Amino acid sequence: MANTKLEGLVAAPVTAFDPDGTVNPDLIALQAAALHANGVIAAFVNGTTGEGFSLTVEERKAIAERWVKTAPADLKVIVHVAHTSAVATQELASHAANIGAWAVAEMGPIFFKPADVGSLVASVAKTAASAGGLPYFYYHMPSMSGIDLPMIEFLRAAESDVPNLAGIKYTYEDLADYSLCSRYKGGKYDILFGRDEMLLCSLVLGGRGVVGSTYNIMAPLYTQLIDAFDSGDLDRARELQYLSVKVIRCLAGTGCFISALKEVMKMIGLGVGSVRSPLAPISQECVAKLKSDLMELGFFEVCSRLPLT
Repeated sequence: MANTKLEGLVAAPVTAFDPDGTVNPDLIALQAAALHANGVIAAFVNGTTGEGFSLTVEERKAIAERWVKTAPADLKVIVHVAHTSAVATQELASHAANIGAWAVAEMGPIFFKPADVGSLVASVAKTAASAGGLPYFYYHMPSMSGIDLPMIEFLRAAESDVPNLAGIKYTYEDLADYSLCSRYKGGKYDILFGRDEMLLCSLVLGGRGVVGSTYNIMAPLYTQLIDAFDSGDLDRARELQYLSVKVIRCLAGTGCFISALKEVMKMIGLGVGSVRSPLAPISQECVAKLKSDLMELGFFEVCSRLPLT
């Protein structure tokens, strides 16, 4: 398998819905163009931010197909394929390979959970084998999956059974384990850090690839943060990370982070509809307060911009 290491911002796109709650794939081309124009290098589709587990298998296939078809040539598409059914997971992995996705990723299994690392490896090996040789990333997010196993042990156990293992989407605060994974066998695997509000921590530990939901709305801020770190301006990097934390706290404080994220996308010119049940839209009063709070923070000075048309 070719070197799959990613350096830069990997956005986790939202899924656009029409007012009647159906998926609107026609907005994907604009979403992809906006990410690309703002310096994002890849899109992680049908994941948590994309409400992947609230979509049908056919919806997820259609979304993945449209992303692969419309994304700019140098915007890589990683398709999240996990499902509560192992058969459906493998079907989605095979589909991602057939449509020309760049890689697949999997969180889970999330309902009947593996009891130990060996059980987890046995499960994901079947998904990875269904992906037609595409790079495979395990999606480590204990807060959502309920699977809290040491990822360094996962790497040790998986490398012989998952030949197309590319790395881990590491969305967790265990920086010690993250560091061990990043340095395993001289950095053999790509450990993509997935907590936007802790991006600077990952850079300090040697990380270069990061995945996040707020890269949809403020990719320029994170690019500036990385540039500041690389140039040795830690004070500037810290200030930008602090601003990121405050923006994320504003979104989370609404009661529905993804709904708030979609409202902010609308504020910057990319309306993508609301969220699908069981998530609920935030009230218009909440939207107004969110906008006011973001203006006070100076968010709109560092937010993503739509590409010129």
